[in-house]
Amino acid sequence: MRQLSPPVLPAPFGRYAHGVEVPPGARIVVTSGQLGLDAQGRVPATAFEQAQVCFAHCAAILHDAGMTPHDVIRINAFVTQRDHMPDYMKARDAWLATATRLPASTLVIVSGFTRPEFLVEVEVTAAQR
Repeated sequence: MRQLSPPVLPAPFGRYAHGVEVPPGARIVVTSGQLGLDAQGRVPATAFEQAQVCFAHCAAILHDAGMTPHDVIRINAFVTQRDHMPDYMKARDAWLATATRLPASTLVIVSGFTRPEFLVEVEVTAAQR
């Protein structure tokens, strides 16, 4: 995989790449959107804690496929309020702290999820040669 950051573009707003090239023949894993709901059915109160749960779920799915966060090529995330963006980004950046190649990333503000207590949803795409 190769990060794409053309010099004609401004620097990314955070810890992500403008694009990622995936070579032919790579194995791809795509997760469903993961919500901040733990195995006991609890939903943390803050966007940061919910984002941590979302990323932990994504890591578990990747692990099941023999991959790690290092293999992530794209993150799509959704928050219910602009105020949740910094907490989400803090959790994302911590999850990617050891990544040597950053994924592409999109963050969208949405009006809500299936239950009102959900504040964050995260889905990832990963690729491995």
